[in-house]
Amino acid sequence: MSQNQDRKDNDVITLVDDEGNETLFNILFTFDSEDFGHSYILLYPADAAADDEVDIQAYIFNPEDGDNGELQLIESDDEWDMVEQVLNTFLADDGGMQ
Repeated sequence: MSQNQDRKDNDVITLVDDEGNETLFNILFTFDSEDFGHSYILLYPADAAADDEVDIQAYIFNPEDGDNGELQLIESDDEWDMVEQVLNTFLADDGGMQ
């Protein structure tokens, strides 16, 4: 899956699937893990209303790839557990998505 940074707003990216379909996502946040040696990006659909329950997607990314980098799937259960812990901490500290 590839990403294209929206030029108007750095908090929105377009994901393009294998069939060429484009979907806009808001960037919830990014973070690095020294334990796993990766950077992660957490996204939610750009068309989600503030009071909607949303599915948050997480990917591995390389911040040095710039606007057209490839996102990688997280395949390790240990890595997913770590991402989930970071997300839960973020949501607890932030009071949820605003």
